[in-house]
Amino acid sequence: MKSYEKLLQENKEWASGKITADPEFFSRLADLQNPEFLWIGCSDSRVPANEITGTQPGEIFVHRNIANLVIHTDVNLLSVLEYAVEHLKVKHVIVCGHYGCGGIKAAMSNRDYKQVLNMWLRYIKDVYRHNREELNAIDDEETRADRLTELNVIEQVQRLAKTSIIQKAWKEEKRPDLHGWVYGLKDGLINPVYEMKAGTPLDPLYEYQDI
Repeated sequence: MKSYEKLLQENKEWASGKITADPEFFSRLADLQNPEFLWIGCSDSRVPANEITGTQPGEIFVHRNIANLVIHTDVNLLSVLEYAVEHLKVKHVIVCGHYGCGGIKAAMSNRDYKQVLNMWLRYIKDVYRHNREELNAIDDEETRADRLTELNVIEQVQRLAKTSIIQKAWKEEKRPDLHGWVYGLKDGLINPVYEMKAGTPLDPLYEYQDI
């Protein structure tokens, strides 16, 4: 059996098991999507949102990219954010990074990853530059990477708050709360590192007055 064929076989067994345990499982999912959470996570295959949070299909709306970045010109991410906030009415948006992130480690190096990856990783390099004094004071490279992972998550949460999508929802509906988490590959635990409640004041430069 080829590797991709094994995935199809596992899918059949999974679906059969779900129906055996709950005959109405798929009919309920087909009729309604009402998640409370939007998860913006890393594409890393070791960090599946549903599995590490113990949630079921339909409970978390998910967007993933390398190093869980919030980039204001990324139409993919912004379309997910707008749909989740304006149409699904999520109450929480979670940016979840993870310790041991390859994207973070790559951004800390001077290696040429070619044009597209270089462009993407530059956003993480900017986070390092803004926190250079703190990070350079950390001698151990792994510990420094872990701290950059945390600082990167904090930066992405703050970028979310700068969007008109979030500010409009805060103004009109007092939601969603924004959360920055980091998942530990070594122990499987999530470390909450940052939070912005709906309506948290921003630097006035980034606040929209006419939304």
